[in-house]
Parts: sequence; C-alpha cells; structure tokens
Amino acid sequence: MSLTDLIPQMLPAIESELQRHVARLDQPRIKPFYEMLAYHMGWIGEGAGPEATGKRIRPLLVLLSTASCGANWELALPAAAAVELVHNFSLVHDDVQDNSEKRRGRPTVWVKWGVPMAINAGDALFVQSNQAIMDLAKNYPSDVVVKAAKILHDTCLDLTRGQYMDLFYEERLDLTVDDYWPMIGGKTAALLAGCTSIGAVLGGTDEATIEAYRSFGHYLGLAFQVQDDLLGIWGDEALTGKSAASDLVEGKNSLPVLVGLGKKGKFAERWKQGPIQPEEVEEVARLLASESAYEYTIEASKQMTDLAINSLRTADPQGAAGAALFELAEKLLNRQA
Repeated sequence: MSLTDLIPQMLPAIESELQRHVARLDQPRIKPFYEMLAYHMGWIGEGAGPEATGKRIRPLLVLLSTASCGANWELALPAAAAVELVHNFSLVHDDVQDNSEKRRGRPTVWVKWGVPMAINAGDALFVQSNQAIMDLAKNYPSDVVVKAAKILHDTCLDLTRGQYMDLFYEERLDLTVDDYWPMIGGKTAALLAGCTSIGAVLGGTDEATIEAYRSFGHYLGLAFQVQDDLLGIWGDEALTGKSAASDLVEGKNSLPVLVGLGKKGKFAERWKQGPIQPEEVEEVARLLASESAYEYTIEASKQMTDLAINSLRTADPQGAAGAALFELAEKLLNRQA
C-alpha cells in the first residue's frame, strides 16, 4: 500500500469531517454566512471542486503521522479537520491583509462579500478549529486532548508572529537573510510542524519520537517555502500556473531577494529605486542569478530538504503510512509547481 492507495481513503474522510464542522453554521437566518465558509472551502459556487479545495496536505500529514505510529488514523480525523480549518482561517485573513483578489483562481471572500464579512468568516473558521480539536475527547483521554490542543494553540500564535513579521517587513529595505528564517518559520513551517506533532501525539508515541516528527514538519515547511520563493522568480509559468513575474513585481521579501540585497550590487540598487515593472522582470531575475541568489536558494532548499528527510528517518515511521509519509515528502520537496 502506498500514498496513492491511502489518499483515496483519507481524503473523503477529511472532507466529510470538515463539512461536519462547518455545518455548525448551516442554520436558518444565517445560511448565507455558512455559504461564505462553504464557498471558501471550495465546496460551492463557480469553480467549486478539487482545484478550489486544494490538496489538503496538512490534514493528510496529521493522519499519516498518526497511522505511521501504529494507531488508527480515523480517530484522529477531528485533529485533521482542526489544522485545515486553521489553515483556511489564515488564508481568509491573509487575502484581506494582502489585498488579494483571487484564491485558487476564484474571487476571494472579501471580494465577494466585503472586508468586514470576510474577517468574520475567518474568525468563524478559527473558532471551528478549536471546536474540532476538542472533539478528540470522544476517543482519547483528556491529557492527550489537552496536549494536542496546546500544540494547535501554540501553532496559531506562531502563525500570527510570522504574519506580523511579513507585514512589518513589507516597506523595509534593510532586511537580511537572518530576518527571513523566523518569518517563514512562523508563516509556513509552524503549521506543518504542528500537524506532524499532533499526529505523533495521537499515535501514542514517546516524547523523543514526537520531537522527531515535529522537526520533520518544521524543516519540510522551510524547504517548501524556499522552493516556493525559487519558483516565484524562476519557475516555469506553464507548470506553476502563475506568472514568474509576480513575486518581483509584488516586492516580496523572498529568500533570493534578500540574498541579492545583501550583495549590495546592481540588483540591490534597482530594488531600492522602487517597484519592479513587469517588463523588467526578466532582466532583474537575470541580475539576481548573476549575483548568486539562484545558487544560494537552491543550496538552502537542499539543506532544508536533507534536514526534513533525516528527521523523518529519526522518527522511523512504520507500515504503509510510514512509506506514504516518505513518498509525500518526496513529492512536496521535488515539485515544479
């Protein structure tokens, strides 16, 4: 049994669990409110379906981690739903804060219903994540539920730290590579580390193994973000589905950009003059590469990937789910889009 065998079992169960929690708002008088959340989750509205829901990587990490410790993954479904609801609450709020008009090719919640309604929808998803994690009490002892809930809550605080740094850094021109790692550690790696930690806790394993699973999720998140930064400048548009110009035009403080700024060369000189125009992107990307930013980012991605895989080996996940975890990591760490 491999990842392709387990995913068809897990994904429908994840979706059903998510729908059960979001349906808490499917009531008379507030049905349009429920429909906002259902729309954002990709279940209804124009373009609804697998492309709109996303890949559900985070809940899969929870369930695979639990199963690879030898436990029943179905009992961990409330936790899988909880992490995905956290992820989606952060996306709704991110879209407002970043003024993003599209999410997975569809108008964002704030575009369709306005900023105040979008903030409230994000808040509802956050509350539902807390309700979901508490549903573990049906199948786990209270100390395990509290431990899983604490990891989830600590993770949410880490997300806000990362988002604060991201927003605070937007207008800064004095950032360095040292500023980058804490930011993505909060924005991207924290939730993946939370997923693998919670999964291991629900798997009933020991503290050292839980830490190895946490470390795997953390470095997986760092590697994933570094790759995203690489693809955001030098990716194949036909594969990524977005313009390779976007990260430079948006002025994103990605790893290659911070490497380039640290060189204090022609790229840094141009960056400090103001926004990059679409017609300049090819030349600016070439400048970055010539100043070793591409090479540096590739090497950073390799380092984080090695740390992730080594941490997973230390965790020593068992059975079909263990093999699937290695397979999923391989897919995420060697993607072209």
